[in-house]
Amino acid sequence: MRILIADSFPEQARGRLGNGGHECSYQPGLGTDELADAIAGSDVLVVRSTRVTAATLADADTLRLVIRAGSGVNTIDCDAASDRGIYVCNVPGRNAVAVAELAFGLLLSLDRNIPDNVADLRAGRWNKQRYAQARGILGRSIGVVGLGQVGLAFAERAAAFGAQVYAVAKPDRSRAAVDRARAAGITFVDSLPTLAQTCDVLSFHVPAAAATRHLVDRELLSLVRPDTILLNTSRADIVDEEALIEAMDANGVRAGIDVLAGEPGQGSGPIDSRLARHPNVYATHHIGASTEQAQHAVATEVVRMVCAFDAGEVRHCVNLDLTPASSDRPVHRR
Repeated sequence: MRILIADSFPEQARGRLGNGGHECSYQPGLGTDELADAIAGSDVLVVRSTRVTAATLADADTLRLVIRAGSGVNTIDCDAASDRGIYVCNVPGRNAVAVAELAFGLLLSLDRNIPDNVADLRAGRWNKQRYAQARGILGRSIGVVGLGQVGLAFAERAAAFGAQVYAVAKPDRSRAAVDRARAAGITFVDSLPTLAQTCDVLSFHVPAAAATRHLVDRELLSLVRPDTILLNTSRADIVDEEALIEAMDANGVRAGIDVLAGEPGQGSGPIDSRLARHPNVYATHHIGASTEQAQHAVATEVVRMVCAFDAGEVRHCVNLDLTPASSDRPVHRR
């Protein structure tokens, strides 16, 4: 198969695809606009951050499979892919620890004002009195919203630091998730508003969906305690950014953010974000999954998925149960 890899992807994994008889075109610098010109003739597209639009898919004359080398697929027009008989698949769970580590790093940075410490010292300013006022993590009440692989990994790290960890009870949670939650000592409450009123840290680990859009809105933010810390390393659109800015101005809320509205569709470029510029925010460049460990784990699974697809099996499919018209063999979902 012809495979277009439009974002960074480890060399070793590319070699394994080549050794498997596949023709790989490695173009990690492609932006959203350039992707449409490069995709013709490809059977498989592998992306991380690059957006895959309906216009791009319209030019994909032979494309059968899009793999998002990560968990979320909100950067891919799944409806357009379904209309054209193209599978969209993700790689869930492989980068969970990396994202949880960044979320916890943002929490520590906010608690100890680490970035401002560094900036002042680099500018030749000594201000120990200002920076010697952290609360610490031990005994803090931390609410985790979303107990998927990332949320559970974050909860386990919070518990290891001696925090009291809370989450919202859900009847359809898997046995494995319940067992991990119990092992981490998580206390369940009955609703998100109760969680917001109970905790002084809220960390969000939910997918982008209609039900989660602006999950963090004015109503929820009206319930949080003064000086609450909010962490979002999942998706930008779960937060109403204007409402969060208002809460930071009025109630001292602080935020650690790895995902922002209006992010560039490629690895570098300008961004105009009021939220990122706010003094109560420490923001990073959507790097939650960007560790060597996570990227090698994701790449290994991508190789397995490509080999499985070549043998007639689709893994981790997130759109419709399709048999693409371009397929010359039965394809089974897993």
